[in-house]
Amino acid sequence: MQYDFHQSIGYWLTLTTQAYHRAVCDELAPYGITYRQLQVICWLKTEEALSQTELAAKMLVEPPTLVGILDRMERDGWITRHSCPSDRRKKLIRVNPAAEPVWDTIMSCAARVRARAMDGLSEEQLETLKGFLQHVLANVEALHPVETVA
Repeated sequence: MQYDFHQSIGYWLTLTTQAYHRAVCDELAPYGITYRQLQVICWLKTEEALSQTELAAKMLVEPPTLVGILDRMERDGWITRHSCPSDRRKKLIRVNPAAEPVWDTIMSCAARVRARAMDGLSEEQLETLKGFLQHVLANVEALHPVETVA
């Protein structure tokens, strides 16, 4: 059986995601910010505080993989680990005010990549694309619901 990758939505989603990530990494590289650091800061800006397990699940990495990234970010003053009030064994990670310049750089880099990615698309096309992607996401999540990490 021969598989036609060019007819696969997964193929195009994967290629697009990889290219987008490479473009973001290229934008961040001159500032010494890695894609994983971007993910940590973005998730913490979105969620305020997460455990290492929760953060690793959102980033699609194993918790031990995240340790080195978090250690470096804590050393640089970008994040702090706090004891969880309801579970003293768990540490909650929060972004520090010292990371604001990093956040600003991330947002500037992301805006440049987003502008290049959207070049030539009308507002209507962008809304249609977002709608299609949301539909595909809902279909996939219905087949394989995302597990929440406690």
